[in-house]
Order: sequence, then C-alpha cells, then structure tokens
Amino acid sequence: MASAAERERALELVRRHGWNATSFQTLEEGYRYFFDADGFVAYFDSGRAWVVAGAPIAPEPQVAQILRKFLAAARAAGRRACLFAVEQRLLDLAGAELRSLGIGEQPIWDPQKWDEILKRRRSLREQLRRARAKGVSVREVTAAELEAGLTREGIARVTERWQQRHGLAPMDFLVRLELFSFTEDRRCFVAERAGRVIGVAGVVPVSARPGWFIEDLVRDPAAPNGTAELLIDGVMRWAKQQGSSWLTLGLAPLAGDVSPLLRAARSSGRFLYDFKSLRSYKAKLEPELWVRIFLAFPPTQGALRSLLDALWAFTRTGFWSFGWRTLTRGPIVVVRALAVLLLPWTLLLALAPAEPWFYDAWIKWGWVGFDLAVAAGLFRFLYKRSTTSLTPLAVAVSLDALLTLLQATLWNLPRAHTLLDYVLITLGCLAPLLASIVLWGARRFRSTEA
Repeated sequence: MASAAERERALELVRRHGWNATSFQTLEEGYRYFFDADGFVAYFDSGRAWVVAGAPIAPEPQVAQILRKFLAAARAAGRRACLFAVEQRLLDLAGAELRSLGIGEQPIWDPQKWDEILKRRRSLREQLRRARAKGVSVREVTAAELEAGLTREGIARVTERWQQRHGLAPMDFLVRLELFSFTEDRRCFVAERAGRVIGVAGVVPVSARPGWFIEDLVRDPAAPNGTAELLIDGVMRWAKQQGSSWLTLGLAPLAGDVSPLLRAARSSGRFLYDFKSLRSYKAKLEPELWVRIFLAFPPTQGALRSLLDALWAFTRTGFWSFGWRTLTRGPIVVVRALAVLLLPWTLLLALAPAEPWFYDAWIKWGWVGFDLAVAAGLFRFLYKRSTTSLTPLAVAVSLDALLTLLQATLWNLPRAHTLLDYVLITLGCLAPLLASIVLWGARRFRSTEA
C-alpha cells in the first residue's frame, strides 16, 4: 500500500488537478500509486488486475501520456487493467487507448439553484419540515471535532449502525466509509436530535471543477424521516455560500443507458441491492443534469473480464469471502428464502417413506411438525421484524442441525448405497447448519437497529 509520504504527494496533486468526483477518494487507505511527472494513477492490485479509482490525476495535457505509461506498466507486471467510474472526458483524451462500458449515471446540481428546486418540490419541502418538527437540526463539524471527542464518537456510532443494518457486507474501493482522514480538506455535516448524532454527510472537494462531492450520506436506523434530506439541504446551502456551482451525490450504478447484460443485472439483483430506488431517490432532488459514467479498459481486454476485475476490487478479499461475510450477516432476503424453501422441503419429508430414511414413522412426523413450526416462526419474523423472535428460532435451528447430523451419522449413512443417497444426506445436514449461521447473523446485526 501507499506510504504516508506518497499519500501527501498525492494530496498535493489532488488539490491541483482533481477533476473526477472520485479524485479525493484516491487518498483513502488501500491504494497503490503510479507517479509520473506531475500526475499519478491510484489503483488497487488484486493480484490479477490493476483497478484504477477513476481517471489519472494530472494536468489535462498530460493525462493521455500518464495513462499510456500506466497501461504499459500493468502489462509488464502481468496484470490486466481497467479504470472504474470515468467520464467522457477521459475517453476523449485517451482515444484508441481505451474501450468503454457504460455503468451508470452521476447526477449534478448547481447549489445556487437549490432554493428554486425546493420551490418546485413540495414533497421535498415536506420531508424537511417533518425532520425539523421532530427536533432534527444540521450543522457543520469542525476539523477538531473530527479528530477526537463526543461528536467523533457519535459519528462512528451512526456509521457502524448504518453498516450493520445492511444485508451486504461492507464494501471497499470507492465505497469505503472513511470520514476522519485529511480533515483539513474534507467537510462533515451532522444531523442531531436532542444532542445526539443521528446522521452524517461526508463531503470532499473536487478541486479542478471546483465543486463538492457528498461522498457519504448515512443515518441512524432510528432517525426520523427526512433526516437524509435535511443533511443534503444543509450541504447545498453551505456550498451555495461558498460560491460553488457544482455538486454531486456520486454514481447511481446501472442507471440510464447500460448494456443488456447490466440491465439484466439491475433487474435480477434487486433482491440484494435496489439500484432503481437509488436512482429514483437522487432524481427526486432534481439534478440539473445526469452525466454518464464508464468502466474503461484496453481494446485487447474483454468487457466482462474487466467488469469482474472491478467488482473484485469492491469486495477486496474476493467473491467467495464477500459472499460468506454477507451470508453471516443474516440478510433479510436470505431469511425470506429460508422460509420459502422450508415449505417444499417439509412437503418432501411428509411424502418420503419412513423405513429407509427414519427409524420410525413418529420420527418422520416429528421432523415435519418441527419444520412447520420453524417456517411459521420465520414468516412471523418477516412480518413483524421483531428481533426477540430470532433467538428462539436460531436456537431451534441450531438444535435441528445437531440432531440432523446425529441421525445422519447413526442411521442414514450406514444405510446409504447410491450417490443420490449421499447427496441427499449431505444436503440434509448442510441446510440447517447454514440456516443457523444465517439466523444467528440476523440476530446479531438486526439487534443494532433497536
């Protein structure tokens, strides 16, 4: 990773030449730097590819030159290369050096026109009124408060609760939460209620525009409706006072004109991440324009391979590890899948003959009754979302996993003869084990919302 001296050098270049919204994010932990003359490229090395955070940061006449040198260095190191979240400006400068794939849109506002937007958006004004009526207020945090003290502790608490309430494991690369570094340059706004921090907006400069990027917008799960909108309103008014005419909330992934493959991902992946709702939320704030954002890569490299390389950077430790960390958080979508899949599984148990699979018929019907009770408990939790019901469910399913393993060892395995027998026994043992892991994870993370 980059040394402290390299990050300081990068900071000075970002202050002078940071044009992309992602420019300031390249100063966060986890990046390597490729320096050349009066510019640099920030990238993540996955071991197979160098994934760049945005475009090269350099004077515009030097961008194409440093890009060519970086791509040559990647080839020499035996790495693929791609650049995530670039705008048309880089593609125009790079020419034939790069191909591109549209990955979403970035909304842009002029803070000088924010009052006009509020006049047109009655629903937005109502959200702000509701939050204020609940006693929520917004203020800018000083650099000293970000260094230490009760406000810093409150910000850390809110961000932790916000991360824990999400089904997906925390991601890295350009979506990493890092609010306490380079406090002289970044800005931070908090929403408070009764002296307690309940929301945070982290704002970083886009120096070459000049403008601002609301990099992080998080709120406590228990914060009143309108808290996030009140934070945005506070940032917009502050930016207006600064004389800024450019502000963004960052990329809306898979929004706008994307390839058929990405449109399919947008639809099929809704149960994990609602891309459409994120785009709609930003659209209701009436941005002045939407700018297309691309994944760029050399012409000799495939688009799908480049996209997978970029996604790997967001997981940092790889897809399997990220999937496992997500599973152990007990996301609601997985709990719902468990409840639904338990019904046909219980039906199969009821239809299965007792003799080859169970010691006696009463054991079979005991399992059927037990699974029906667990299914009822899961659906009750999904309906009421009460964390108190998760503990008995997790205990019951853990006991299920233990008893299933005991029955498989003492009864089923000695009587197994075919490959299908072994497959069914394995599935029968793994299902309750994985379900117990999911439920204990749901109990642990859902309890933070109380």
